[in-house]
Amino acid sequence: MIATAERAYRSGLHPLHGILLASILPLYLGAALSDYAYASTYYIQWTHFASWLIAGGLVFNGLALLCALIGLFRADGRRRLSLVYFFLLLVTWVVGFINALVHAKDAWGMMPTGFVLSIVVTVLACAATWLGFFRLGAGGKA
Repeated sequence: MIATAERAYRSGLHPLHGILLASILPLYLGAALSDYAYASTYYIQWTHFASWLIAGGLVFNGLALLCALIGLFRADGRRRLSLVYFFLLLVTWVVGFINALVHAKDAWGMMPTGFVLSIVVTVLACAATWLGFFRLGAGGKA
């Protein structure tokens, strides 16, 4: 009798990639909520919170983008889906960077544009997180 061992290969996200991807949504959502709080109260500290949350979101988004680029090279049967995911993360980072530049203005000068961009970046981050976890798989077979 011959015993053979089959190896199961993970086809989902790497755990580090999953952590980075899961971090961008709360950071961008926090920035959007901080912009809403500033629009409601006109307390300048909320714009500072939003700026720092956007900066953190850009860092984690950039690292997740790097992981997605690496994932493009190891995507065997899901090349098109991985490409869409990569470009969605790239668009999220670019719009987030523009949002950071808008938030660099004074508090009242960034007001309607910064809030709208924060909402757009949050929606893009939500779409990227959904696509990354539910389409590429969080483990096992996707």
